Amino acid sequence: MSVGLLQVEWSAPSRVGAAFSLRAGGVSGVPWDSLNLGAHVGDAAEAVAENRRRLAAALSLSATPLWLQQVHGARVLDMDAQGVPAAEPADAAVTREPGKVLAILVADCMPVLFASDDGQVIGAAHAGWRGLAAGVLEATMAAMKVPAAKLCAWLGPAIGPEHFEVGAEVRAAFVAGNPAAAAAFSTNPRGHWQCDLALLARQRLSAAGLGSIASAAHCTYADAARCYSYRRDGQTGRMAALLWLH
Repeated sequence: MSVGLLQVEWSAPSRVGAAFSLRAGGVSGVPWDSLNLGAHVGDAAEAVAENRRRLAAALSLSATPLWLQQVHGARVLDMDAQGVPAAEPADAAVTREPGKVLAILVADCMPVLFASDDGQVIGAAHAGWRGLAAGVLEATMAAMKVPAAKLCAWLGPAIGPEHFEVGAEVRAAFVAGNPAAAAAFSTNPRGHWQCDLALLARQRLSAAGLGSIASAAHCTYADAARCYSYRRDGQTGRMAALLWLH
């Protein structure tokens, strides 16, 4: 079976390469079946290595993806800086150098890809609700050092509002700083809230001045055949959003 990939459709210039992996086409067994790219979820190391090799081959990548130690924060690594502490926790990265492949692992959280209109700089962020509330998207744009109006963004697959149930503390974390964020939450019969992660991301990007925002509009929880979902399955694999410059 070939490696499963979702096409990234956005307004980035042609020298920007981007891809999103689905769960088909790998060698991992249950419950990580089959193209698990996460090395931290209990899967066999040799299986993850083979899955990553297959993905790189399918995309004809010229370099190994720069995998981050994601912790649901807002730290951004500049992958062009000398002595980049890639082994330290970070949830976003930027580069201006062709050949470096940025990578974000997800299984419900939202991967957000950025590119400048001139194709000179790219950024990738891991945006679950904690990262969004902490400002990971704004921090990534700041690290790119380009006016937001000259950036485009792509919101990748994530858990949809029908399946993302959260407590009052999550809603409060967003509404406290932006009353308009209340539109991303609706009550449910259990006294909790259904959260629209994509709407929260769009609100924050728009508020920052970014005008070109594309979205995969794909729910990871609802698509068990093609997507991993931590909220749905607990122990499971990880997909990846990859971004690079030609």
